[in-house]
Amino acid sequence: MDLDAMRGSPIGQLVPTSGFDRRFAERFTCSAYLPDPLPRSLQLSTQTWSLVVDATAAMARADEAAAKLPNLSLLVRPTTRREAVSTSAIEGTYAALTDVLEADFLELNQLSESVGEVQNYVRAAELAYQWVADGRPITVRLLEDLQAVLVRGTHSDGRDAGSVRTTQVFIGVGRGRVENARFVPPPPGDLLRDGLAAWERWVREPSELPAIVRIALAHYQFEALHPFTDGNGRLGRLVALLQLVVSGELRSPVLNLSAWLETNRAEYQNGLLDVSLTGRWDPWVAFLSAAIHAEALETSARAERLSRLREQFQDRVRHLRRGSAAVAIAQDLIGYPMLTARLAAELHGVSYQTANEGIKKLVELGVLRQRAEGRYDRIFVCDPVLRALEA
Repeated sequence: MDLDAMRGSPIGQLVPTSGFDRRFAERFTCSAYLPDPLPRSLQLSTQTWSLVVDATAAMARADEAAAKLPNLSLLVRPTTRREAVSTSAIEGTYAALTDVLEADFLELNQLSESVGEVQNYVRAAELAYQWVADGRPITVRLLEDLQAVLVRGTHSDGRDAGSVRTTQVFIGVGRGRVENARFVPPPPGDLLRDGLAAWERWVREPSELPAIVRIALAHYQFEALHPFTDGNGRLGRLVALLQLVVSGELRSPVLNLSAWLETNRAEYQNGLLDVSLTGRWDPWVAFLSAAIHAEALETSARAERLSRLREQFQDRVRHLRRGSAAVAIAQDLIGYPMLTARLAAELHGVSYQTANEGIKKLVELGVLRQRAEGRYDRIFVCDPVLRALEA
Protein backbone atom coordinates (compact mmCIF):
# COMPACT_ATOMS: atom_id res chain seq x y z
CA MET A 1 0.00 0.00 0.00
CA ASP A 2 1.29 3.45 -0.91
CA LEU A 3 1.58 4.78 2.63
CA ASP A 4 2.71 8.27 1.62
CA ALA A 5 -0.33 8.68 -0.64
CA MET A 6 -2.68 7.18 1.94
CA ARG A 7 -1.41 9.54 4.65
CA GLY A 8 -2.62 12.41 2.52
CA SER A 9 -6.15 11.05 2.14
CA PRO A 10 -8.72 13.73 3.06
CA ILE A 11 -11.44 11.13 3.79
CA GLY A 12 -9.63 8.55 5.90
CA GLN A 13 -6.66 7.78 8.09
CA LEU A 14 -4.01 5.14 8.62
CA VAL A 15 -4.25 2.96 11.73
CA PRO A 16 -1.92 0.23 12.96
CA THR A 17 -2.71 -3.44 12.49
CA SER A 18 -0.86 -6.65 13.20
CA GLY A 19 -1.34 -10.38 13.06
CA PHE A 20 0.13 -13.66 11.92
CA ASP A 21 0.70 -14.51 8.26
CA ARG A 22 0.29 -18.26 8.00
CA ARG A 23 1.70 -18.32 4.48
CA PHE A 24 5.14 -17.36 5.74
CA ALA A 25 4.67 -18.43 9.38
CA GLU A 26 5.56 -14.95 10.59
CA ARG A 27 4.00 -12.04 12.42
CA PHE A 28 3.34 -8.78 10.61
CA THR A 29 2.85 -5.18 11.65
CA CYS A 30 1.69 -2.62 9.12
CA SER A 31 -0.76 0.23 8.52
CA ALA A 32 -4.40 -0.16 7.50
CA TYR A 33 -6.79 2.37 6.00
CA LEU A 34 -9.87 3.47 7.95
CA PRO A 35 -12.36 5.56 5.93
CA ASP A 36 -14.10 8.49 7.59
CA PRO A 37 -17.92 8.33 7.93
CA LEU A 38 -19.74 9.14 4.71
CA PRO A 39 -20.85 12.75 4.13
CA ARG A 40 -24.52 13.69 4.24
CA SER A 41 -24.15 16.27 1.48
CA LEU A 42 -21.80 16.45 -1.47
CA GLN A 43 -20.46 19.04 -3.86
CA LEU A 44 -20.19 17.63 -7.37
CA SER A 45 -19.38 19.26 -10.69
CA THR A 46 -22.11 20.28 -13.11
CA GLN A 47 -20.88 17.62 -15.53
CA THR A 48 -21.19 14.88 -12.91
CA TRP A 49 -24.69 15.98 -11.93
CA SER A 50 -25.63 15.85 -15.61
CA LEU A 51 -24.41 12.25 -15.83
CA VAL A 52 -26.43 11.37 -12.72
CA VAL A 53 -29.57 12.91 -14.22
CA ASP A 54 -29.10 11.09 -17.55
CA ALA A 55 -28.52 7.75 -15.82
CA THR A 56 -31.58 8.26 -13.61
CA ALA A 57 -33.74 8.99 -16.67
CA ALA A 58 -32.42 5.91 -18.49
CA MET A 59 -33.15 3.81 -15.42
CA ALA A 60 -36.72 5.11 -15.30
CA ARG A 61 -37.21 4.10 -18.94
CA ALA A 62 -35.80 0.66 -18.20
CA ASP A 63 -38.18 0.28 -15.29
CA GLU A 64 -41.11 1.18 -17.54
CA ALA A 65 -39.97 -1.23 -20.27
CA ALA A 66 -39.70 -4.06 -17.76
CA ALA A 67 -43.08 -3.25 -16.22
CA LYS A 68 -44.78 -3.74 -19.60
CA LEU A 69 -44.15 -7.47 -19.34
CA PRO A 70 -47.24 -9.27 -18.04
CA ASN A 71 -45.22 -10.78 -15.19
CA LEU A 72 -42.19 -8.79 -14.02
CA SER A 73 -40.72 -11.79 -12.22
CA LEU A 74 -40.16 -13.40 -15.62
CA LEU A 75 -37.46 -10.80 -16.27
CA VAL A 76 -36.04 -10.82 -12.74
CA ARG A 77 -35.25 -14.55 -12.75
CA PRO A 78 -32.85 -14.65 -15.74
CA THR A 79 -31.51 -11.20 -14.82
CA THR A 80 -30.45 -12.53 -11.43
CA ARG A 81 -28.56 -15.36 -13.09
CA ARG A 82 -26.88 -13.02 -15.56
CA GLU A 83 -25.83 -10.83 -12.64
CA ALA A 84 -24.52 -13.90 -10.83
CA VAL A 85 -22.30 -14.76 -13.80
CA SER A 86 -20.89 -11.23 -14.19
CA THR A 87 -20.42 -10.34 -10.52
CA SER A 88 -18.59 -13.63 -9.95
CA ALA A 89 -16.40 -13.10 -13.02
CA ILE A 90 -15.17 -9.80 -11.56
CA GLU A 91 -13.79 -11.85 -8.66
CA GLY A 92 -12.21 -14.42 -10.98
CA THR A 93 -14.91 -17.12 -10.89
CA TYR A 94 -16.15 -17.93 -14.38
CA ALA A 95 -19.23 -19.89 -15.47
CA ALA A 96 -21.46 -19.89 -18.54
CA LEU A 97 -25.02 -18.62 -18.18
CA THR A 98 -26.36 -21.87 -19.64
CA ASP A 99 -24.51 -23.89 -16.99
CA VAL A 100 -25.91 -21.68 -14.23
CA LEU A 101 -29.45 -22.10 -15.56
CA GLU A 102 -28.96 -25.85 -15.80
CA ALA A 103 -27.64 -26.01 -12.22
CA ASP A 104 -31.21 -25.69 -10.91
CA PHE A 105 -31.84 -29.24 -12.11
CA LEU A 106 -28.62 -30.95 -11.06
CA GLU A 107 -27.28 -32.46 -7.86
CA LEU A 108 -24.57 -30.53 -6.00
CA ASN A 109 -22.01 -33.19 -6.84
CA GLN A 110 -22.76 -32.66 -10.54
CA LEU A 111 -21.78 -28.98 -10.42
CA SER A 112 -18.30 -27.68 -11.09
CA GLU A 113 -16.73 -25.61 -8.31
CA SER A 114 -17.21 -22.38 -10.25
CA VAL A 115 -20.88 -23.07 -11.10
CA GLY A 116 -21.51 -23.94 -7.45
CA GLU A 117 -20.10 -20.58 -6.36
CA VAL A 118 -22.16 -18.70 -8.92
CA GLN A 119 -25.25 -20.63 -7.86
CA ASN A 120 -24.57 -19.49 -4.29
CA TYR A 121 -24.90 -15.90 -5.47
CA VAL A 122 -28.26 -16.70 -7.08
CA ARG A 123 -29.55 -18.07 -3.78
CA ALA A 124 -28.20 -15.09 -1.82
CA ALA A 125 -29.67 -12.58 -4.26
CA GLU A 126 -33.10 -14.21 -4.20
CA LEU A 127 -33.07 -14.10 -0.40
CA ALA A 128 -32.08 -10.43 -0.48
CA TYR A 129 -34.75 -9.52 -3.02
CA GLN A 130 -37.42 -11.18 -0.92
CA TRP A 131 -36.10 -9.34 2.16
CA VAL A 132 -36.58 -5.89 0.62
CA ALA A 133 -39.84 -6.95 -1.07
CA ASP A 134 -41.13 -7.62 2.44
CA GLY A 135 -40.37 -4.00 3.32
CA ARG A 136 -37.35 -4.71 5.51
CA PRO A 137 -34.31 -2.39 5.49
CA ILE A 138 -30.75 -3.17 4.43
CA THR A 139 -28.87 -4.19 7.57
CA VAL A 140 -25.54 -5.67 8.56
CA ARG A 141 -27.42 -8.68 9.92
CA LEU A 142 -28.89 -9.27 6.46
CA LEU A 143 -25.44 -9.06 4.88
CA GLU A 144 -24.03 -11.53 7.38
CA ASP A 145 -26.74 -14.03 6.43
CA LEU A 146 -26.11 -13.43 2.72
CA GLN A 147 -22.35 -13.84 3.12
CA ALA A 148 -22.89 -17.25 4.73
CA VAL A 149 -24.89 -18.31 1.67
CA LEU A 150 -22.27 -16.90 -0.72
CA VAL A 151 -19.39 -18.91 0.72
CA ARG A 152 -21.29 -22.13 1.48
CA GLY A 153 -19.31 -25.12 0.32
CA THR A 154 -16.28 -23.02 -0.73
CA HIS A 155 -12.81 -22.66 0.78
CA SER A 156 -14.14 -19.68 2.79
CA ASP A 157 -16.90 -21.68 4.44
CA GLY A 158 -15.50 -21.81 7.95
CA ARG A 159 -15.59 -20.23 11.36
CA ASP A 160 -15.98 -16.64 10.07
CA ALA A 161 -18.74 -17.47 7.55
CA GLY A 162 -21.83 -15.40 8.23
CA SER A 163 -20.16 -12.92 10.58
CA VAL A 164 -18.05 -9.79 10.39
CA ARG A 165 -14.41 -10.80 10.10
CA THR A 166 -12.20 -11.25 13.15
CA THR A 167 -8.95 -11.33 11.18
CA GLN A 168 -7.04 -8.85 9.06
CA VAL A 169 -7.51 -9.11 5.30
CA PHE A 170 -5.48 -7.70 2.43
CA ILE A 171 -6.36 -6.75 -1.13
CA GLY A 172 -3.97 -7.38 -3.97
CA VAL A 173 -1.35 -9.14 -1.87
CA GLY A 174 -0.97 -12.17 -4.14
CA ARG A 175 1.88 -14.33 -2.91
CA GLY A 176 3.85 -11.41 -1.53
CA ARG A 177 4.30 -10.02 1.95
CA VAL A 178 1.43 -8.07 3.47
CA GLU A 179 3.49 -4.88 3.33
CA ASN A 180 3.18 -5.05 -0.47
CA ALA A 181 -0.61 -5.32 -0.53
CA ARG A 182 -2.44 -2.93 -2.84
CA PHE A 183 -4.88 -1.98 -0.10
CA VAL A 184 -5.25 -2.88 3.59
CA PRO A 185 -8.78 -2.43 5.02
CA PRO A 186 -9.28 -1.53 8.69
CA PRO A 187 -8.33 -4.09 11.33
CA PRO A 188 -10.97 -6.27 12.96
CA GLY A 189 -12.48 -5.09 16.20
CA ASP A 190 -14.13 -1.88 17.36
CA LEU A 191 -12.94 0.31 14.47
CA LEU A 192 -14.41 -2.04 11.88
CA ARG A 193 -17.65 -2.65 13.77
CA ASP A 194 -18.18 1.06 14.44
CA GLY A 195 -17.48 1.89 10.79
CA LEU A 196 -19.92 -0.74 9.61
CA ALA A 197 -22.62 0.44 12.04
CA ALA A 198 -22.17 4.01 10.77
CA TRP A 199 -22.42 2.72 7.17
CA GLU A 200 -25.69 0.96 7.97
CA ARG A 201 -27.17 4.09 9.55
CA TRP A 202 -26.12 6.16 6.53
CA VAL A 203 -27.69 3.70 4.07
CA ARG A 204 -30.95 3.59 6.01
CA GLU A 205 -31.42 7.26 6.88
CA PRO A 206 -33.44 9.62 4.62
CA SER A 207 -31.34 11.76 2.28
CA GLU A 208 -31.76 14.38 -0.39
CA LEU A 209 -28.88 12.90 -2.39
CA PRO A 210 -30.02 11.16 -5.60
CA ALA A 211 -30.12 7.38 -5.42
CA ILE A 212 -27.20 6.93 -7.84
CA VAL A 213 -24.97 9.20 -5.75
CA ARG A 214 -25.91 7.31 -2.60
CA ILE A 215 -25.14 4.01 -4.30
CA ALA A 216 -21.72 5.26 -5.39
CA LEU A 217 -20.83 6.45 -1.90
CA ALA A 218 -22.22 3.40 -0.10
CA HIS A 219 -20.45 1.01 -2.45
CA TYR A 220 -17.10 2.72 -1.97
CA GLN A 221 -17.46 2.71 1.81
CA PHE A 222 -18.46 -0.94 1.98
CA GLU A 223 -15.51 -2.01 -0.14
CA ALA A 224 -13.12 0.18 1.86
CA LEU A 225 -14.33 -1.37 5.12
CA HIS A 226 -14.22 -4.88 3.58
CA PRO A 227 -16.15 -6.37 6.52
CA PHE A 228 -15.99 -10.05 5.54
CA THR A 229 -13.20 -12.49 4.84
CA ASP A 230 -14.70 -13.25 1.42
CA GLY A 231 -17.55 -12.10 -0.82
CA ASN A 232 -17.25 -8.33 -0.19
CA GLY A 233 -17.29 -7.38 -3.87
CA ARG A 234 -20.32 -9.51 -4.71
CA LEU A 235 -22.16 -8.31 -1.60
CA GLY A 236 -21.34 -4.68 -2.30
CA ARG A 237 -22.72 -4.90 -5.82
CA LEU A 238 -25.80 -6.74 -4.55
CA VAL A 239 -26.39 -3.94 -2.03
CA ALA A 240 -26.31 -1.42 -4.90
CA LEU A 241 -29.17 -3.28 -6.61
CA LEU A 242 -31.07 -3.49 -3.34
CA GLN A 243 -30.68 0.27 -2.87
CA LEU A 244 -32.22 0.89 -6.29
CA VAL A 245 -35.29 -1.11 -5.29
CA VAL A 246 -35.57 0.30 -1.76
CA SER A 247 -35.27 3.86 -3.11
CA GLY A 248 -38.09 3.22 -5.58
CA GLU A 249 -35.92 3.80 -8.65
CA LEU A 250 -36.70 0.25 -9.78
CA ARG A 251 -39.81 -1.78 -9.03
CA SER A 252 -37.76 -4.98 -9.22
CA PRO A 253 -34.05 -5.79 -9.60
CA VAL A 254 -33.97 -5.97 -13.41
CA LEU A 255 -30.62 -4.20 -13.88
CA ASN A 256 -27.37 -6.10 -14.50
CA LEU A 257 -24.92 -3.65 -12.96
CA SER A 258 -22.01 -6.09 -12.89
CA ALA A 259 -22.01 -6.79 -16.62
CA TRP A 260 -20.65 -3.30 -17.39
CA LEU A 261 -18.33 -3.36 -14.39
CA GLU A 262 -16.88 -6.68 -15.56
CA THR A 263 -16.05 -5.16 -18.94
CA ASN A 264 -14.44 -2.17 -17.21
CA ARG A 265 -12.94 -4.10 -14.29
CA ALA A 266 -9.56 -2.33 -14.15
CA GLU A 267 -11.17 1.14 -14.14
CA TYR A 268 -13.65 -0.06 -11.53
CA GLN A 269 -10.97 -1.34 -9.17
CA ASN A 270 -8.72 1.67 -9.74
CA GLY A 271 -11.67 4.00 -9.17
CA LEU A 272 -12.33 2.57 -5.73
CA LEU A 273 -8.68 3.00 -4.73
CA ASP A 274 -8.53 6.50 -6.19
CA VAL A 275 -11.34 7.68 -3.89
CA SER A 276 -9.30 6.64 -0.86
CA LEU A 277 -6.15 8.29 -2.19
CA THR A 278 -7.67 11.60 -3.31
CA GLY A 279 -11.06 11.99 -1.65
CA ARG A 280 -12.43 13.09 -5.04
CA TRP A 281 -15.98 11.84 -5.51
CA ASP A 282 -16.65 13.25 -8.99
CA PRO A 283 -14.79 10.61 -11.04
CA TRP A 284 -16.27 7.77 -8.98
CA VAL A 285 -19.86 9.03 -9.15
CA ALA A 286 -19.41 9.66 -12.88
CA PHE A 287 -18.12 6.12 -13.37
CA LEU A 288 -21.05 4.51 -11.52
CA SER A 289 -23.46 6.76 -13.42
CA ALA A 290 -21.99 5.52 -16.70
CA ALA A 291 -22.38 1.91 -15.55
CA ILE A 292 -26.02 2.38 -14.56
CA HIS A 293 -26.81 4.35 -17.71
CA ALA A 294 -25.33 1.69 -20.00
CA GLU A 295 -27.01 -1.19 -18.22
CA ALA A 296 -30.34 0.64 -18.09
CA LEU A 297 -30.25 0.94 -21.89
CA GLU A 298 -29.42 -2.76 -22.14
CA THR A 299 -32.26 -3.63 -19.74
CA SER A 300 -34.73 -1.75 -21.92
CA ALA A 301 -33.49 -3.50 -25.05
CA ARG A 302 -33.54 -6.91 -23.39
CA ALA A 303 -37.08 -6.42 -22.10
CA GLU A 304 -38.21 -5.52 -25.60
CA ARG A 305 -36.43 -8.54 -27.13
CA LEU A 306 -38.04 -10.89 -24.63
CA SER A 307 -41.45 -9.30 -25.09
CA ARG A 308 -41.24 -9.87 -28.86
CA LEU A 309 -40.19 -13.48 -28.31
CA ARG A 310 -43.13 -14.05 -25.99
CA GLU A 311 -45.47 -12.78 -28.70
CA GLN A 312 -43.83 -15.10 -31.24
CA PHE A 313 -44.28 -18.10 -28.94
CA GLN A 314 -47.93 -17.19 -28.44
CA ASP A 315 -48.38 -17.10 -32.22
CA ARG A 316 -46.84 -20.59 -32.47
CA VAL A 317 -49.37 -22.06 -30.04
CA ARG A 318 -52.37 -19.96 -31.04
CA HIS A 319 -53.98 -22.92 -32.77
CA LEU A 320 -53.95 -24.98 -29.56
CA ARG A 321 -56.86 -24.93 -27.13
CA ARG A 322 -56.74 -22.10 -24.59
CA GLY A 323 -56.22 -24.33 -21.54
CA SER A 324 -53.39 -26.31 -23.10
CA ALA A 325 -50.28 -26.75 -20.95
CA ALA A 326 -48.19 -25.91 -24.00
CA VAL A 327 -49.81 -22.47 -24.14
CA ALA A 328 -49.14 -21.77 -20.48
CA ILE A 329 -45.54 -23.00 -20.67
CA ALA A 330 -44.85 -20.94 -23.82
CA GLN A 331 -46.03 -17.76 -22.08
CA ASP A 332 -43.40 -18.12 -19.34
CA LEU A 333 -40.39 -19.25 -21.37
CA ILE A 334 -38.77 -15.81 -21.23
CA GLY A 335 -38.32 -16.35 -17.50
CA TYR A 336 -37.72 -20.10 -17.64
CA PRO A 337 -35.65 -20.70 -20.78
CA MET A 338 -34.52 -24.00 -19.28
CA LEU A 339 -37.02 -26.29 -17.59
CA THR A 340 -38.19 -29.83 -16.91
CA ALA A 341 -41.65 -31.32 -16.95
CA ARG A 342 -41.50 -31.47 -13.16
CA LEU A 343 -40.82 -27.72 -12.91
CA ALA A 344 -43.49 -26.92 -15.52
CA ALA A 345 -46.04 -28.98 -13.59
CA GLU A 346 -45.20 -27.08 -10.41
CA LEU A 347 -45.30 -23.66 -12.06
CA HIS A 348 -48.60 -24.16 -13.81
CA GLY A 349 -50.45 -26.36 -11.34
CA VAL A 350 -50.90 -29.33 -13.65
CA SER A 351 -49.94 -32.99 -13.46
CA TYR A 352 -46.53 -34.21 -14.52
CA GLN A 353 -48.09 -36.04 -17.46
CA THR A 354 -49.93 -32.91 -18.63
CA ALA A 355 -46.76 -30.82 -18.37
CA ASN A 356 -44.78 -33.46 -20.23
CA GLU A 357 -47.34 -33.47 -23.04
CA GLY A 358 -47.16 -29.68 -23.22
CA ILE A 359 -43.38 -29.75 -23.51
CA LYS A 360 -43.59 -32.46 -26.16
CA LYS A 361 -45.89 -30.24 -28.19
CA LEU A 362 -43.46 -27.30 -27.90
CA VAL A 363 -40.60 -29.52 -29.06
CA GLU A 364 -42.67 -30.51 -32.10
CA LEU A 365 -43.31 -26.83 -32.82
CA GLY A 366 -39.59 -26.03 -32.61
CA VAL A 367 -39.93 -23.83 -29.53
CA LEU A 368 -38.02 -26.17 -27.19
CA ARG A 369 -35.32 -28.81 -27.59
CA GLN A 370 -33.95 -31.35 -25.17
CA ARG A 371 -30.60 -30.31 -23.70
CA ALA A 372 -29.70 -33.00 -21.16
CA GLU A 373 -30.87 -35.40 -18.50
CA GLY A 374 -31.45 -33.80 -15.09
CA ARG A 375 -31.35 -35.44 -11.69
CA TYR A 376 -34.95 -36.60 -12.04
CA ASP A 377 -36.08 -35.49 -15.46
CA ARG A 378 -35.05 -34.39 -18.94
CA ILE A 379 -33.95 -30.75 -19.28
CA PHE A 380 -35.34 -28.71 -22.15
CA VAL A 381 -34.08 -25.37 -23.43
CA CYS A 382 -35.50 -22.48 -25.44
CA ASP A 383 -32.61 -21.32 -27.62
CA PRO A 384 -34.12 -18.00 -28.80
CA VAL A 385 -34.52 -16.83 -25.20
CA LEU A 386 -30.95 -17.82 -24.35
CA ARG A 387 -29.69 -15.85 -27.34
CA ALA A 388 -31.74 -12.84 -26.27
CA LEU A 389 -30.32 -13.03 -22.74
CA GLU A 390 -26.74 -13.42 -23.91
CA ALA A 391 -26.90 -10.77 -26.64
